[in-house]
Amino acid sequence: MPLPPRWLRRLLLAPGVVLLAILLVTTVPLWALLALAMSPFVPGHLRPLRLLWLGCFYLVWDAAALLSLFGLWVGSGFGWRVRAPAFQRAHYVLAGWFLRVFFWQARWMLRLRIDVVGTDPDTALPGRPELVLCRHAGPGDSFILIHALVNWFQREPRIVLKDTLQWDPAIDVLLNRLPSRFIAPGRDGRGSLTEQVGHLATGLDDDDAFVIFPEGSNFTPKRRLRAIARLRDRGHERMALKAEAMRHVLAPQPGGLLAALDAAPDAGVIFVAHTGLDRMLTVTDVWRELPMDKRLVMRFWSVPPEEVPTGRQERIDWLYEWWSRIDEWIATNRDDAT
Repeated sequence: MPLPPRWLRRLLLAPGVVLLAILLVTTVPLWALLALAMSPFVPGHLRPLRLLWLGCFYLVWDAAALLSLFGLWVGSGFGWRVRAPAFQRAHYVLAGWFLRVFFWQARWMLRLRIDVVGTDPDTALPGRPELVLCRHAGPGDSFILIHALVNWFQREPRIVLKDTLQWDPAIDVLLNRLPSRFIAPGRDGRGSLTEQVGHLATGLDDDDAFVIFPEGSNFTPKRRLRAIARLRDRGHERMALKAEAMRHVLAPQPGGLLAALDAAPDAGVIFVAHTGLDRMLTVTDVWRELPMDKRLVMRFWSVPPEEVPTGRQERIDWLYEWWSRIDEWIATNRDDAT
């Protein structure tokens, strides 16, 4: 389904979420009784009730974020100064607070534990911008990464993400006010992917973190095979062979990284791997895995600017070498690793 224009999303989707949240909160006892009645017939301890609570929480969380963003819009002179530095900072502070609430609830409701292992001491080194490249797999990994950057490392992320995420009104409103790029397939009137990425990465300051997911999509076995086939169709046999050797990640697309490195030559580069949600690829997988009782393991590697290759092909090979290293790390740290 095509994404509605922004004015329609503001007039219908955002108010609709707030009204739906109010309706759900006022009728939640009825839904809770229904979920309890269904629980004996559904495998898993109180699974329907857990899902009801999770859905209610996310809807109320989204609605509260929208109301807070509306307050910032009014306070900025009905949008007049919303991009002024003080209001940009206020939006990052608001995002950090809502992400802390989100993961507090995830830890309590889903018994989700996030552990960072082997973090390099210079990760998010104060005084320089960073380009952050993360694998893409499992539900919510974008939330987890931004939570880490904002609340653990006190960074202000600039994010490249899919345009379909604008179906979520809170994400839509927040990230369209902050430096970010929602990327649509093909040209969307704002230039190519590399042009948009290069523009976004221009002018990074010392507390910025430019975030990109080089795989472009969440990992699935079918997408992995399609990515390898695309490389072969374009005549990149050597890259296709490297991608075939990687079993747990998609072949990275180097265009975004190359554009960001050209636009921000003084930035360091942080590679991020995570595992723990790898088997949750579809809605059916999420249903089967609840209650989760999951341990998500994250690993950061930090590369200073002087160690980043300078030539185009050298940078592409370097990206593939790092993605191979991430693949090996995932193979060792997966829940089902032997």
